[in-house]
Amino acid sequence: MSTLTLETEPLAVDVIVTATVLRVILDDGRELLVPLEWFPRLRDASDADRAKWRLIGRGEGIHWPTLDEDISVRGLLAGHRQPRAA
Repeated sequence: MSTLTLETEPLAVDVIVTATVLRVILDDGRELLVPLEWFPRLRDASDADRAKWRLIGRGEGIHWPTLDEDISVRGLLAGHRQPRAA
């Protein structure tokens, strides 16, 4: 059995957040579409706050300063989501 290894670190180049989806465009042309349900802070935020993001580092992650939310590209690729509130 072989193991997939990444030749390069995937980097975000653009982010689009709708009322239901987080869309992250990567530098290699891939696009990640993730349900906003996975990230309650983003889901519950206003459109204006969701639109105020910036890339972390060279694009390793995304930061929303008004929401104190950080999401890594690697985490998205691995399928990580925030736990649901109890």
